[in-house]
Amino acid sequence: VQLQASGGGLVQAGDSLRLSCKASGRSPEDYALGWFRQAPGKEREFVAAVTWSGSSTYYGDSVKGQFTISRDNAKNTVFLQMNILKPEDTAVHYCAADRIAGPHMSDYWGQGTLVTVSS
Repeated sequence: VQLQASGGGLVQAGDSLRLSCKASGRSPEDYALGWFRQAPGKEREFVAAVTWSGSSTYYGDSVKGQFTISRDNAKNTVFLQMNILKPEDTAVHYCAADRIAGPHMSDYWGQGTLVTVSS
């Protein structure tokens, strides 16, 4: 499975941003898709994941109620809607694919897209 993330950029605190990640290759619709992020000097952090059917979603504690993950299987694309962004949300955001949705996803990774939130 190949993953291509897009949508990052420079925004101000309080703004919203939507990231996209398009999956391609061998049966991407069979995989759970998710997002992780890594801020400068910090370890990679689980952000959100959605099962292959889209029926279940999971979120990291730091983004619950602020971010929303969704997927469009017709387009093999997963989205991350990020609202009320804060400077501490600044990070490279990576999409991931795995058979099981959740913090341990690791089978496939995208190249990352940078989100920078200015105060």
